Amino acid sequence: MGSYITAEGFKKLQEEEHRLWKVERPRVTREVSEAAALGDRSENAEYIYGKKRLREIDRRLRFLAKRMDELTVVAPSREQEGRVFFGAFVRVEDPEGNETEYQLVGPDESDLPEGRLSIESPLGRALLGKSEGDEVRVPRPRDGGVGVFEVLGIRYLWDDPSA
Repeated sequence: MGSYITAEGFKKLQEEEHRLWKVERPRVTREVSEAAALGDRSENAEYIYGKKRLREIDRRLRFLAKRMDELTVVAPSREQEGRVFFGAFVRVEDPEGNETEYQLVGPDESDLPEGRLSIESPLGRALLGKSEGDEVRVPRPRDGGVGVFEVLGIRYLWDDPSA
């Protein structure tokens, strides 16, 4: 599978890049300059820490720039309605009757506690292409069993506000 991301996930990466470039980096650069002006840099903890933090920020900025070039933003299409595809919100029920809703997303924005399930996870892969009422069987590595889930509902967020 390619490297996919939702428009919302891509926007968050852009916001992080902007914050690092326009807020964090200038602030840390200013702090390093002020610490350097104090004299002996070899024993100046603020200077040493600031230089380390600048390297971390620059490394993250390089990563974000490269990663955003590799990602494909995928918006849901009306033709997908009724079936599970990337970006879908899927409500499932486990054998104990517990209902959970997940949004199928790329690995860059996966966050299970927030309900964002990677399409590369076993459950994410199993859900792709399914319809409401379908049963999904997923191997459970911990105990060697199989988790069985029923698809209860599928919805998408459309870009069109009149949707």
